[in-house]
Amino acid sequence: MTISLQYTNITVSDVDEALAFYRDALGLEVQQDVSNGGHRWVTLGSDAQPGLGIVLSDPHAGRSQADGDVIATLLAKGVLPMLVFASDDVDGTFEKVQASGAEVLQEPTDQGWGPRDCAFRDPSGNTVRISQAS
Repeated sequence: MTISLQYTNITVSDVDEALAFYRDALGLEVQQDVSNGGHRWVTLGSDAQPGLGIVLSDPHAGRSQADGDVIATLLAKGVLPMLVFASDDVDGTFEKVQASGAEVLQEPTDQGWGPRDCAFRDPSGNTVRISQAS
């Protein structure tokens, strides 16, 4: 038996703004763009991990009004779980993402536990770390 991650979800306040970050700055490719009931789900992926979809959606997509309101509040506070991407060139990736205007939280730094990494906030306030193994 094998098991693997097929989809992971990122809650964003504005899907179009998030696309500018995840597609244009990070270089992920749009695999699917679905609208339903006034909401939108955009699935992104990378040739580096075929079969893994990263789904962008707003807080109320597929949720009750009350649950969506709670998630929107947590998103606005910037306390949803962080995302960590791997790169084979963290410095080059940092320059590309910084040039997009993303908020820098940490410039590329060699960490004592091994990786070199940096951190940004996406347009919705989610923390995104980019790591390169040493």
